[in-house]
Amino acid sequence: QVRLVESGGGSVEAGGSLTLSCVASGYSGREYCTGWFRQAPGKEREKVATIDSESVTNYADSVKGRFTISRDTAKNTLYLQMNSLKPEDTAMYYCAGPPKFGLGCHKGDEFANWGQGTQVTVSS
Repeated sequence: QVRLVESGGGSVEAGGSLTLSCVASGYSGREYCTGWFRQAPGKEREKVATIDSESVTNYADSVKGRFTISRDTAKNTLYLQMNSLKPEDTAMYYCAGPPKFGLGCHKGDEFANWGQGTQVTVSS
């Protein structure tokens, strides 16, 4: 079975930085489309960033220039570096992959596997 485990969340002041990690196990495929999502209480889940097998990345407009998604395939680890954090970035952050039904990496929100999340809280 595929298991994704996030870590690195915490509480920071606005303007601070955090780096999230997601370690995958049990996945033997050659596809490396993965992404980060977030969800705040009472709000819809939001796609934050995705990265495909060619290392092409895509970001939500709200995080462009501040967040960077990257991957170390040898370690089966996905990262999200978050800089210049804002209170509106407060949410539970989830890693996910690969897309369901052979969907394109940077389209849609339907991914086959999800981690349990790591909380990010940004105060002003």
